[in-house]
Amino acid sequence: MKKLTRKEEEVMKILWKLGKAFVKDIVEEYDDPKPHYNTVSSLVRLLQDKGIVGFTQYGNTYEYFPLMTKEESAEPL
Repeated sequence: MKKLTRKEEEVMKILWKLGKAFVKDIVEEYDDPKPHYNTVSSLVRLLQDKGIVGFTQYGNTYEYFPLMTKEESAEPL
């Protein structure tokens, strides 16, 4: 299991809560001050590269969903 950074874990907590979401939906879940859209987008792509997040493509838009459960993230390495 890959170790998540604090920022990656924040994104994953939102995805686990929502089940699936577009980047704009993830940004909306943050408390103020909200991170920039591009920052969240970059984090989601990093999680995707790590195999932790999957996506469904709708034209040029991507809806992301977790491939790892909360329980899996809590397992020791």
